[in-house]
Formats: sequence, structure tokens, C-alpha cells
Amino acid sequence: MGAVPIPMVSRGLFEGYDTGGFYDEMFSAPGQPRPQYTKLFQKLAAMAPSQFEERRKLADLSFLIQGITFTVYSDGRGTERLFPFDLIPRILPRSEWDRIDRGLSQRVMALNLFLMDVYGQQMIFKDKRIPRSLVYSCPHFRREVIGVGVPRGIHTHICGIDLVRDSKTGEFCVLEDNVRTPSGVSYVLENRIVMTRTFPDAFQACEVLPVNHYPAELSRILRSLSPRGEDDAQIVLLTPGIYNSAYFEHSFLAQQMGIELVEGRDLIVDGGIVYMKTIRGLTRVDVIYRRVDDEFVDPLTFRADSILGVPGLMGAYRAGSVALANAVGNGVADDKAIYAYVPEFIKYYLGEDPVLQSVETYICAKPDDLAYVLDHLPGLVVKAVGESGGYGMLIGPASDSKRIEEFRERIRANPRNYIAQPVVGLSRVPSYDAAEASVGGRHVDLRPYCLYDGEKVTIVPGGLTRVALQKGSLVVNSSQGGGSKDTWVLRGED
Repeated sequence: MGAVPIPMVSRGLFEGYDTGGFYDEMFSAPGQPRPQYTKLFQKLAAMAPSQFEERRKLADLSFLIQGITFTVYSDGRGTERLFPFDLIPRILPRSEWDRIDRGLSQRVMALNLFLMDVYGQQMIFKDKRIPRSLVYSCPHFRREVIGVGVPRGIHTHICGIDLVRDSKTGEFCVLEDNVRTPSGVSYVLENRIVMTRTFPDAFQACEVLPVNHYPAELSRILRSLSPRGEDDAQIVLLTPGIYNSAYFEHSFLAQQMGIELVEGRDLIVDGGIVYMKTIRGLTRVDVIYRRVDDEFVDPLTFRADSILGVPGLMGAYRAGSVALANAVGNGVADDKAIYAYVPEFIKYYLGEDPVLQSVETYICAKPDDLAYVLDHLPGLVVKAVGESGGYGMLIGPASDSKRIEEFRERIRANPRNYIAQPVVGLSRVPSYDAAEASVGGRHVDLRPYCLYDGEKVTIVPGGLTRVALQKGSLVVNSSQGGGSKDTWVLRGED
């Protein structure tokens, strides 16, 4: 569908806006909004910057009152900050979202089958579709759970798959998989609440698909895992505690689902059964939605110095008396070197071609790829395979020679720990710069949240659009100065 001409007396907030040569989510050409943005553009363009600034302050106040924060550890102090939020939403037409939905459902199912296989019969090794050594050398591959049957065969109950739109092709592709303990969905839900209060007329006019069913759907899936049946299911959310960067989310989701928020010290294992300590005595626990990483979940099985987990929990898990979501050992599917093989997983396990493409990836553990990466470092993005949050990463074109040489030595010292990718020209969305009281294009990615019940994948329409609020930056992670936007998926067609 072509762009709809918009009669403009004034562009208001968007006066002088420059698309900058990148794919712009709102504008197909300077001053010409894409069809899905037409109604919103008309409302925003009619606003003076002072009016928009007033609404921005109200949104920030709402976040502050509700305590919507995150913790930054990169500053060395563990500083708690208000979560940065930009009021100009990202809008996706229904036709585009439907394709994303199909591609993510396919990917989640393939990842689940891969995890079932590598911790089960390991047919993918026997058929030589992925090197056994690559999987076994992954630090997040847990030999302790080989042969352990998981309830209903589900490893990937909750997934957050990171997508980017390439400015060259205009198509979405998968950047990363997050199937351990993906975070951020609470911001999706809170962002929506703030947006409906701040721009109620625009929200209604655009007919946006809802996202508020996520807690109920997650609760349904967790209950279905109970070894004693859904009616008797006692579910808890296991958090590392108040100093974790995502603690707000842990408490928010527990409250939304009506389940207990617990720390490791609140649980005990007795006779192969997990119990929660209460003022009325011990209460049996059937399902644990854990937000504690594998290595800390049970000091008797993994890190002996962990005080975050529950001694004996893995014994109860192996015995089938308690279910864990997500399953232990999922980190092997998050490994950025194994990510390069996911298209092969889709073909091998599902007999289908991938709906969504992956970013071209060089695996430094391969001699030919290593040679290429070392020769082309200034033009590549290098990532540590097990890191997240924007840590352990080199963006070659934005780095000085000293940092490039530092990474060259790191890669040579431990090739298995790194992959490299070409720089993807992330699409941009207009974002408000409060310091300059103006709107400028900022790079974004998208993290939809997928729930898998063993039969079908349910995906919250939209997800978390993360935005690099610093001008010119490609790093969208909140820990690195990024923020978020509400993501609108329209109910009808463009």
C-alpha cells in the first residue's frame, strides 16, 4: 500500500526531522508518514513542543511513583535508576506482525526441540548437523541434566527473541535468542499503561492490540506444569533478591499472577519435596518460575558458594516432584556461536525454511572465520558468546585502535568465546530529546515475548522496543544508556 498524502500546515514536533539515510519506522520520506503512523502523526504534529514536554514529565512521574526502575552495574556502584521511556511509540502494521509471529513461533519450537535433543538422544550430533565439541564447550551446557525429563517436554516456557530491522533490506531478522531468564516484559505492560493515560485519544484512534493478557497466559502455563495437577498447583517466583537489576519485574509479575515472591532462603527441600516456609508452617511448592541463573540455583549441584538458590532443588527436579520454568540448561541455546545454527535447527527438526533470517555470523572457533575476523575487526561487531546486556562487545567502526587491539588479543587467547557479525544498520524511530526539546531519529531493536505451552506459542503483540537514546549509538540496552518505547500492533490492516 502506498503512502497516504497528509495535508500539513505545520509539522510541529517533527519540524526539521531528518531520516538520516536509515530505514525510518515512521516516515517513508521526509515529512511523509507511513500508513500505520498516519493517525498518530496528525495528532503529534499538531502539538507544540511545550505540550509534549508536559506529557513527558507526567509519564516520568508515573514511572517514579510506581517505582519502575532498573539497576546499572557498569558504573561500579549498582546505581538504581528510573527506567528511560520515550513517548513516541513504534507502530507495526498487522500484516508485518503476522509474519513476525509465524517466524518466532517456528524459532521457539525449533529451539525447544534442540534442547530436548541435546539433553536426550542427541540425534543432531549423530547426524552431524552441529559439532558436538561446540555444544559441549559451551559454559552453559549442563551435563547434570542430561537424561532428565522435563514436564510436558517444555524447556522454553518463556522466551525473549531480539529482532532488528535492517536499514538495507527493510526486513526484520533475528539478532539474539534469550531462553534462560529473559527480562523486560514488565516494562511492556507498564509502558502500555502509561501510554493509554498519556495519549488516550491517539491510542483509541489507532486500534492497538492489547498486551495485558500476558500474566494470565504465563500463569496458565505454569499451572499446567504442576506434578499434582493444576487445581492444587502452588507456584512461586524465585528471585535473587532486591539487589538484582530486574527485581522490580520479579515483584511486578508475582503480584500480577497472584503468586508468592520468594528468595532461596524461603524454600527448603525435605524428602525430595520442595516446601515454602510460612508463618503457618511448610507449604509444598509445585512450580518455580525461577529468575535465578543455573549456576546459583542449587549449591549442592552447581556453585557451592551460592546463597541465592535452594540446597537439594536439583534432586527434587530430577525426581519430578517440582517443575522449573525455564528449564535448567537452556543457556546452551543462548550461546551466540550456537545461534548461527538455529536456521539449521529449523530445517532439521521442523523440515521448514526459516521465516525470519539470522544475522550473518562468524564463529571464531572456526579457523577460517577466526582469520577473517582478525583481518576485519574495524568493520565488525564482536560479541562474547555468553554475555548479555551489551557487555563484552566491540563495535569496530565506533572503537579506537587501542580497543580494537585489545579485543584482537582477547579473541586470539580464547576464540571459542567470541563471534563476529557485520554491522547492521538498525532502523530508527523518532524520539524526543528533552535536553534539546526536539525530535531526532534513534536506533531501535525489538524484543517480543513468547510463551510456549508444549502445543502452541503465544506471543504478546509488539513486545519491548529498546531505543538507543544517545544520538548515533547502536547500543539499545538499558545498562548502556538505552531506554524503551511502547510497541503498537494495529488491529486492522495498514
